[in-house]
Amino acid sequence: MREVVRLGRRAFIKKSGILITTATMIQPTHLFAQGAAKSSPQKRSKEQKEIEMSPVEDLMREHGTLARILLIYDEIIIRLNIGKEFPPDVLLNSTGLIRRFVEDYHEKLEEDYLFPRFEKAGKLVDLVKMLLQQHQAGRRLTDRIRGLATLPSLKASGEKAELAKYLDLFTRMYRPHKAREDTVLFPALHTLVSPEEYDRLGDVFEEKEQKLFGRNGFERIVEEVATLEKKLGIYELSQVTANI
Repeated sequence: MREVVRLGRRAFIKKSGILITTATMIQPTHLFAQGAAKSSPQKRSKEQKEIEMSPVEDLMREHGTLARILLIYDEIIIRLNIGKEFPPDVLLNSTGLIRRFVEDYHEKLEEDYLFPRFEKAGKLVDLVKMLLQQHQAGRRLTDRIRGLATLPSLKASGEKAELAKYLDLFTRMYRPHKAREDTVLFPALHTLVSPEEYDRLGDVFEEKEQKLFGRNGFERIVEEVATLEKKLGIYELSQVTANI
């Protein structure tokens, strides 16, 4: 039997400084076990936790988090329109996640590290300009949504209708927004930067994520989203599974 050991490139280089050749990586199981036994258990555990994440993978999984919050918005829109109650804190906490994780972090990465590269290269300039306009519009919408995410507003029919309108504007804009980034902008990044620069971007994104949200910050954000989904009663995938 043979075992292939894969380590994240950045994590491996930083932690060991050793170049592993293909011949070394593919070894009989008993030889690998002997080598592993000589290394520190604490070091092995730390290395195993490190996962290489490219900058585009990082951005796209953040889009996945945004997509789940948009589903929360969808459910709240439905309930506002039919007069069905929902936990008010779910909306307020959802807008808080949009502000601190999507707008103040994810979009800032795009604005600081992606958009300028496309503008400098003269590539997808019109798309980048529109994406930036949508970022700005999204922040204005979030301000208005947060201003209406209060108990008095949720009891006033006029303000409930206004809130539903702003939530709908937000979701209708951000679904095509993230889809265009995932299928056009992000794939084109490879044509603008060298492999080395691409790898450095991954380091920068990882450092900023840890600085803002701590170690395993993304996982904690996902847990926050899941908690809100459960409070709203939309967490289980079985609820949306087609029964045909």
